[in-house]
Amino acid sequence: MENTSSRKWSIICAALLMAAALITAGAIIMSGKKTVGRNVKEDKIYDFYYTDSTSTFPPYFQRYRFTAVEGEYFFYHETREGDHFPLTEADITVSGTLSLTGQQWDEFYSLLENGTVRNREDDVTDGDSGPWTYLYWKGDRGRCREFTFESYGKRLEFEELCLKLREQQINSQ
Repeated sequence: MENTSSRKWSIICAALLMAAALITAGAIIMSGKKTVGRNVKEDKIYDFYYTDSTSTFPPYFQRYRFTAVEGEYFFYHETREGDHFPLTEADITVSGTLSLTGQQWDEFYSLLENGTVRNREDDVTDGDSGPWTYLYWKGDRGRCREFTFESYGKRLEFEELCLKLREQQINSQ
């Protein structure tokens, strides 16, 4: 009788462990973490936002946006300046849009490649200054958008590209 009872408990414990493993695997899958280039292909990307902002004095706000629309590519930049917080659209001091070549888009995409995108999460600790980066892509179902660069070095290269494109747009006016 003790063997039967021990066997039942072994089966119950094994079932509980299996259930825990399935729940954990499901949570990982549901987190929606994807890799750009592997799970998110270049032709699926249609919007990317990079926003850096601080509430210190003076407050600072810089946004870069890359957009793909029907085979055409665009870069948008926006700087907001003022002596109050939060800075609003009324505080935009420099902005503009630049039409990108395929080569420029490829350069942008190469900096996103191997970065990750995951489900957006609201967290009480989200009060940092960013940058906040969001990738919009066909197939994300409205949640899998929070982007992280593969490395800090790639993020710096991205910022350099944005500064170069910003200057190009300003000088083309």
